[in-house]
Amino acid sequence: MSHKIISIDPATNEPLGEVSTTSSDQVKHKVKLAKKAQPLWQNMGLDSRVNALRVLLGLFEKHKGKLSETTCREMGRPIALCESLHDYAVELFLWNLNHAPECLKNETTYEDDTIINEVVYEPLGVIACIMAWNFPIGNFVFSVVQALIAGNTVVIKYSEEIPLFSKLLEEICGSAKLPEGVLSFVHGDGEIGKILVEEDVDLISFTGSSETGRKLHIQAAEKGIPIVLEMGGSSPGIIFQDANTTNLLKTVFDYRFANSGQFCDNLKRLIVHSSLFDYCVDGLVEIARQAKLGNPLSRDTTMGPLVAERQVIRLEMQVKDALDKGAKLICGGDRPEGLKGAWYRPTILVNITSDMRVWKEEVFGPVLPIVSFETYEEAIQLANDSVYGLTGYIFTNNKNIARRAMNDIKAGCIGINGMDFFRPENPFGGYKRSGIGRENGKWGFHDVCRVKVIARDK
Repeated sequence: MSHKIISIDPATNEPLGEVSTTSSDQVKHKVKLAKKAQPLWQNMGLDSRVNALRVLLGLFEKHKGKLSETTCREMGRPIALCESLHDYAVELFLWNLNHAPECLKNETTYEDDTIINEVVYEPLGVIACIMAWNFPIGNFVFSVVQALIAGNTVVIKYSEEIPLFSKLLEEICGSAKLPEGVLSFVHGDGEIGKILVEEDVDLISFTGSSETGRKLHIQAAEKGIPIVLEMGGSSPGIIFQDANTTNLLKTVFDYRFANSGQFCDNLKRLIVHSSLFDYCVDGLVEIARQAKLGNPLSRDTTMGPLVAERQVIRLEMQVKDALDKGAKLICGGDRPEGLKGAWYRPTILVNITSDMRVWKEEVFGPVLPIVSFETYEEAIQLANDSVYGLTGYIFTNNKNIARRAMNDIKAGCIGINGMDFFRPENPFGGYKRSGIGRENGKWGFHDVCRVKVIARDK
């Protein structure tokens, strides 16, 4: 008898629906189908695979409203942001389809009068893909689309926080009529994910917590297969003394509090030159007080709930730890009155020390610790004082300082003065406990391929 995953509306803590958990036998069967389908999918050739996946892209565009609304209801993201992120995912999907021939073409590494050496990219095989809840449509494109284009088959498990989205996407993907076994979904909690990665797969692709990612890394090593990990972040933002203050605070606020602070690449620790410290704290508090919390389906809402009650409880413990150790609460720090779901007001803390959980851990919610610095060296030390290294943000009008800082900050992606690094052409991934491997761009294609060298005569 199948168990059920209950989907909870985080805005109200009321049930939205339920989805049947995939049984262990069904998981094994889907991996076997993927194994059987993979050579056939690979042998279709790149052009045929791209054409088949263009059908799926068209379905993504057709069902934008339904996918966005399901995301909004199930994880609490305001509907306007759901729609804009859906558009970004479609743009990324299209770029991958259009640029796959260039990214996957054979590369000549040596040639003389008698011999040619080439590097060719071949699919790995079956990919077990476990994805987080915080950017559901984008995570699919990040983790799955390049793998399919390259000739792999994929078995997907989404987080149990968004079962209705996972089931809806499974139905939409089924309408694309891809060959049986090319793209399959399983539904359930971590135990189902554990069963999936124990099967005969050729790569594990994981988006989620660093704790789970480290366990999967060990398992991949024991199996002797590669892994791509996109994990947590505690990204620093440095505001230097000469930063341009026009739109600065709005940019910083959005970097931290978008999606209620539930992106891995959110700016999570703000490091401000002492001369601008009071200006930044006061200005960010004013913006925070203007945030409109409410029904995520309302287009007036600017901040929704957290994805689940457990996230709020963890956040409360992290903030309490900071306050117990001497942090000062400037705004927020509690649940708003009159809202019954997984809500937490935008929160700003100062008097931060390095032993506080809000500094040491990833804070996946609307809380921003702010510290001051005097010297460049101190700013960089604070920025790198983390086990994570996903993204970093720099604000300065001095190009020499910007160049130094972008080299000195240990992170996979650096944005300077609000410039956006989220382009389809760019790889995404981090240093240290933030991940292994890259998604997007040609680097993402290469990480789901085997590299083969061929030496042939002319």
